[in-house]
Amino acid sequence: MLRGLYTAASGMLSQQRKHDTITNNIANINTPGFKQGSAVSRSFPEMLIALMEGKPGMEMVNRGRLNTGVLAEEALTVNVQGVLRETSNPFDFAIVSDIQVEGMQFNGGKTITDDGQRIFQPQAFFTVLNEAGEQRYTRNGKFNVNGQGELVTAEGYQVLRDNGQPIVLIDLDTQIPITNITVNRFGQLLDSTNGQALLDAEDNPVRMLISRVDNPIRMIPEGSGLLRLEAEDAGNVVQVAAGDNVEVRQGFVESSNVDPAQAMVDMMTASRMYEANQKAVQAYDRSLEKAVNEVGRV
Repeated sequence: MLRGLYTAASGMLSQQRKHDTITNNIANINTPGFKQGSAVSRSFPEMLIALMEGKPGMEMVNRGRLNTGVLAEEALTVNVQGVLRETSNPFDFAIVSDIQVEGMQFNGGKTITDDGQRIFQPQAFFTVLNEAGEQRYTRNGKFNVNGQGELVTAEGYQVLRDNGQPIVLIDLDTQIPITNITVNRFGQLLDSTNGQALLDAEDNPVRMLISRVDNPIRMIPEGSGLLRLEAEDAGNVVQVAAGDNVEVRQGFVESSNVDPAQAMVDMMTASRMYEANQKAVQAYDRSLEKAVNEVGRV
């Protein structure tokens, strides 16, 4: 009986975590570049059931496995392109990404090989520096220019260029911040008045650092739309190449890819499942109470 109590309780915990994931998705419906999470549950622990045969040597015959609980193992990010929303703000940017891998066809940002292995589609991200000077990645392209002429995110994080340094929009002759810029599909910055490429002090063209992450499922959300990778995954990040089918759109932002209707259905389902497990716990509790207070006196 206690095993059933623990199984129902684990179901409640799993549904609670799923509910938390869904409510986080709903809270970020209007967050540019947000990618919804999906809670993945699995059975745990598993017990091997065996039958003791009444024969010489007491041979054990396996009869299968018994699942005694469930847990919300992880929350996977659904890396599907969000709808682009036009803002006409010259410092709003969106990434359109459809990076292909030879021999694979992705559906919903992933594919499953013949041997059952999950392969996730590589994704492209803007590259920024957080307050500690560490590289982070984001799809939220709502940028602006601060008082030092640096292109920054809404939270003040510096946007990086292709050489790993912050993008500084300063006229080299007048030292006045440049506000009239055009960004082409490759992320290169141009002067809107003459169409010429913006150059740094070494006469190198300035281009946004758009990073390609080959295994985006390994990215860890940090809040404020930022994502990070552990040190062992740093090798999965390279700068996008010309043939990666990635482009930058100026004057647009990428909307969240959360489906509000589906999120509401999933949230109600999680609530109902939680209530069902809760009633099971209450039933076991009443049975234990009866066993202690009534059967125990007989």
